[in-house]
Amino acid sequence: MKIGVFAVLFGQKPFEETLDYLVELGIGAVEIGTGCYPGNAHANPAVLLASDRRLKAFKEAIERRNLVISALSCHGNPLHPHAATAKAHHKVFEQTVELASKLGVENVITFSGCPGADAKAVTPSWVVSPWPPEFAQALAWQWAERVVPYWKQTAAICRKAGVRVAIEMHPNFVVYNAETMNRLRAIAPAVIGCNFDPSHLFWQGADPVAAIRAIGDGVFHVHAKDCKLDAANISVNGVLDAKPYTKESERSWIFRTVGYGNGAPVWKAIVSALRLVGYDHVLSIEHEDSLMSGTEGLKKAIAFLKDVVITEPAGEAYWA
Repeated sequence: MKIGVFAVLFGQKPFEETLDYLVELGIGAVEIGTGCYPGNAHANPAVLLASDRRLKAFKEAIERRNLVISALSCHGNPLHPHAATAKAHHKVFEQTVELASKLGVENVITFSGCPGADAKAVTPSWVVSPWPPEFAQALAWQWAERVVPYWKQTAAICRKAGVRVAIEMHPNFVVYNAETMNRLRAIAPAVIGCNFDPSHLFWQGADPVAAIRAIGDGVFHVHAKDCKLDAANISVNGVLDAKPYTKESERSWIFRTVGYGNGAPVWKAIVSALRLVGYDHVLSIEHEDSLMSGTEGLKKAIAFLKDVVITEPAGEAYWA
């Protein structure tokens, strides 16, 4: 496994300056945002696809530093009930798939999307309970009329380009846990897989190790991001929390740098489970810790993960 970084953390820095800094830190892989919610500070697919010269320079900047691109990320909502938003996010996704194909990048990361509750809706509707009955009906409509048709068509685009789509399980979207991930994967299991981010499972009360086992070889890419649960606030309010992330002391949970939410034993179990299902790619550090700077969080995450990652898979054992 390699330690990588989701480079949107350095969106204000020039691309090659960012790469040089990551190399200095001993990073071996980079995940690059191409638009939608992460933004495209370092890789605008429309611009790169329009110029062979720019595309070549971009690729060479990565290669001469002995880095690999673990994924291109365009987290968006292509199922948004606002048609213009859905169209814009899908266009960025299509461009990112084309760019990934030209760069030889295997994974494109996005969200599953979330439609409205019906054809007349203007706001996404995340259904988490089957009652009152109209919510169960809305969920069935979402999957039958929006989710399955879109992802059947989109999987065909990815398959033709030779690119896999790694869906990040995330609340407020239709895929948010292992069960919904596997439901979506069933549409095209060789093409649709998972960008596994444990932080979104921790606060829901799920066990990341059990989720990895449930998804199996559908884990295409991994984010290294932690989550700290606040037992006192949870005891009063439960884990559902819509307060701003900046109200850390009032929230039931907050995102943390790896090691600040869960210790080494938990992360070693996660890495071991990944190895058990055949994952030997990148742990891409995503910094969303509001208690420390991005630079400090990144350095602490790298130091923590160096003792966690498995860099040399077992060879032939003495009992073989």
